[in-house]
Amino acid sequence: MSFGGPGGGQKSAKPIPPERGSFPLDHDGECKPIIADYLRCLRRVKGTNDQECRLMAKEYLRCRMEHNLMAPDEFKNLGFAEDLKAEAIPNNAGGATAHKIRDDGKKIA
Repeated sequence: MSFGGPGGGQKSAKPIPPERGSFPLDHDGECKPIIADYLRCLRRVKGTNDQECRLMAKEYLRCRMEHNLMAPDEFKNLGFAEDLKAEAIPNNAGGATAHKIRDDGKKIA
């Protein structure tokens, strides 16, 4: 057996660029506090898709867009179309209940 002979060489794979272009690093740490909170949230909920963590992820992406660390895009294109702005939380004092509101401002029954 001979290694490195014809037909036995490795095939080189052509690199594939990211789907949405480059994702520059946050060298100045402009969004570092937000991502740190997000990672703590993920650890606290053991990686589940918790609404509180999703809102933190959304804030992180907003921060990146505001600081030109990613191209501006609508949140619905980033997987946040049906996210809620407020959770329905009953008031223990017998008052009103906060209503769920979608990103587009419409109430959810």
